[in-house]
Amino acid sequence: MKKLIVFSSLAALVISSLAFFAFKYKTPKTAKPNIIVILADDLGKYEVSAYGGLHVETPNIDNIARNGCIFNEGYASAAICAPSRAGLLTGAYQQRFGFEFQPHKKYPRNFFIRGFYKLFMRNDPAWQMEPKGDLPSRKETKQESIPHSQKTIAEFFKANGYQTGMVGKWHLGYNQPNLPNNRGFDYFYGFTEAFTSYVPKDNKDVVNAKTEEFTDRHIWNQGRKKACAIRQNDKIVNTEEYLTYRFAEEANSYIEKNQKEPFFLYVPFNAPHTPYQAPKEIYDTLSRITDHNKRVYYSMIIALDQAVGSIVKKVQELGIEENTIIIFASDNGAATYMQIPESTPLKGGKFTLFEGGINIPFMMQWKGKIQPQTVVNQPVSLLDIFPTVANAAGLQIPDYTKLDGVNLLPNILGEENTELHEVLYWRSGYNRAIRKGNWKMIVDDRNLVLNLYNLSNDKSELKNIEQEYPKIVDDLFSELDRWNDEMESPRWPFVMNYKVIINGEQFMYAI
Repeated sequence: MKKLIVFSSLAALVISSLAFFAFKYKTPKTAKPNIIVILADDLGKYEVSAYGGLHVETPNIDNIARNGCIFNEGYASAAICAPSRAGLLTGAYQQRFGFEFQPHKKYPRNFFIRGFYKLFMRNDPAWQMEPKGDLPSRKETKQESIPHSQKTIAEFFKANGYQTGMVGKWHLGYNQPNLPNNRGFDYFYGFTEAFTSYVPKDNKDVVNAKTEEFTDRHIWNQGRKKACAIRQNDKIVNTEEYLTYRFAEEANSYIEKNQKEPFFLYVPFNAPHTPYQAPKEIYDTLSRITDHNKRVYYSMIIALDQAVGSIVKKVQELGIEENTIIIFASDNGAATYMQIPESTPLKGGKFTLFEGGINIPFMMQWKGKIQPQTVVNQPVSLLDIFPTVANAAGLQIPDYTKLDGVNLLPNILGEENTELHEVLYWRSGYNRAIRKGNWKMIVDDRNLVLNLYNLSNDKSELKNIEQEYPKIVDDLFSELDRWNDEMESPRWPFVMNYKVIINGEQFMYAI
């Protein structure tokens, strides 16, 4: 009897111990997936080989699509960095909360500063200053960001028990309380400006490509000063390593440290945004590209692809791939204004509302859930990331949170085949656009220019058919005006206009 009691006691102890350790070390793999959102900066759709890009191969980026889903009609909600990111991080049209233009650290307020700007731009007629109007006060300028009434995806996941981290480019405000650590991210490693140098320009391990373009000269002058400095949370840190690789290392370190808890990790690389600086070891392998500037640029894309590959590999090595959603996209189209990147066969590029400015690379994998090589041909948006990953995690989005994005999972997983977006909209000052089905209309309200295209047979937007379809134009105008009335006025003004000539036609855009 004593032996039975002793045996029963030991058995109970073993069972309770096993239960304790199972509870203590059990990760929430079956309940809450990890989320990794990787964002490239100014990467054109056809600079990714998964979409047929011919300049360089991007095998690691391609593998995300191959192992999961590729969106053939992915869109950014803006053709420029900051507003697009504001839309991605909130799941709502950024115009809904007044984030229509790039935030500024200061404005050209007086005659002398405006004169200096004009002198600096004298050799670049593509850029024109907007006439001086009512400008925000210096106090108001410091608070340009996503309003705190509009919750970010990081704030949402943090409130639902996730660890939240960000590695890379912020560009959504330059001052507290509008920096990442106060917008839902427990951890931040990166910079707050629109750009920064990848390494000091005299580094012997990189090859530089400079141009006389107005913004490029400004960027080279900034280096790593002020908002371009690299920060770890609230401290400035120094790094000599090529920044694309450094960001990947920091992302991998974050993943490893947080692998036993559900985490949301946002990795907005600054590549391949200017300044154009490439690792020499990659540059030396591309002798077939004879143009020096293009060779530097495409070397940067290869470096980005390698960095993306290292993040996916880290997830695989840790054995958490089946519980990790990985999304890759770009914030807008290629920076064709630099005369180096290309968007062919799409028309236009960054700043423009043609397909080259807003139709982007966009893909997603979730091993064991999303069938490999899934293809979605319906139009989707970066706005859809928030509701999609929230639903994947089984989290309820509060009723007071207005999202314009939709949950893509039922369509991706083959559970439904419903229309995802009946209409998509864009607005940047006097420039507006709408896509409804295969019809796309672009409007310049200031210069009274209107273009209508049927994307089913004219994806390159070569033929303006607005005269042939007046009823379609009227319908699209009604839709666009209705949406426009729902949006808020911009909380701060734009200061520049960008002029581009495409196929002999001139177009203007508010920047």
